[in-house]
Amino acid sequence: MEKGDPKKPRGKMSSYAYFVQTCREEHKKKHPDASVNFSEFSKKCSERWKTMSPKEKGKFEDMAKQDKLRYEREMKNYVPPKGQKKKRFKDPNAPKRPPSAFFLFCADFRPKVKGESPGLSIGDTAKKLGEMWNSLSGEEKQPYEKKAAKLKEKYDKDIVAYRTKGSVDSAPAAAANDDEDDDEEEGDEEEEEEEEDDDE
Repeated sequence: MEKGDPKKPRGKMSSYAYFVQTCREEHKKKHPDASVNFSEFSKKCSERWKTMSPKEKGKFEDMAKQDKLRYEREMKNYVPPKGQKKKRFKDPNAPKRPPSAFFLFCADFRPKVKGESPGLSIGDTAKKLGEMWNSLSGEEKQPYEKKAAKLKEKYDKDIVAYRTKGSVDSAPAAAANDDEDDDEEEGDEEEEEEEEDDDE
């Protein structure tokens, strides 16, 4: 989900994410042609992680520490594009941006993650969901991407109707148009904030 600034450093990975990634690679080596039931795979990884000794987890924690240092180093040199975060007027009547495939996935798996790790903060839950999503194959993401595409199609039709209707009043219509074009820039970030607000 590389939307926004392509120069922005890649987010840091947790020790658990490295562990899941390793499990995934091992499974692919052993069963290159087998399709993975992600829910089952995730459950097995989670159970295996819980029973691992601190020494076994150590190498994954070291990998995560290294990645954190890399991320912090890159972020020091990263300059966000000018004007990316300007606050804009938002028309409450404008059609709501549809959720991405990732957010549809989150809606399905957030209760499961919270059930397995009830003490996780909103941020850590979101991070874990992101790691789970990144370890999915294209085939496993497909149902969510299809659903997101249908919702996007409906949104595109709604926005055309909204703009056409708004064009009678010249000033609000111009504001609505400008707003929507700008929205393309940071839609995913705003969706993420909305998702987290919902949790609270």
